[in-house]
Amino acid sequence: MLEGKALVQDTDMPARMQAAATSAASHALDLFDVADCRAIAGHIKTEFDKRYGVGWQCVVGANFGCFFTHSSGTFIYFSLERLTFLLFKAAAVAAAS
Repeated sequence: MLEGKALVQDTDMPARMQAAATSAASHALDLFDVADCRAIAGHIKTEFDKRYGVGWQCVVGANFGCFFTHSSGTFIYFSLERLTFLLFKAAAVAAAS
């Protein structure tokens, strides 16, 4: 595992889920090259889909912007090493009638 500690910048996740997110990110950084942000994001998304149900989205990089709607209690934005991580579960959208 990496020795760096994650710096949570914003979240509405419960503490246990936050710990799972930062742990999954640390594990992904052990598995993949730090330049392979897509593989890192895919690993974290897959872990959260398995653990908390499908619908998770993950963005990893050094510089990105975003705008999204998420389900309450499922959002975290944090830094680890030189990367920033955004993880959230997409909000359900009601079907148009």
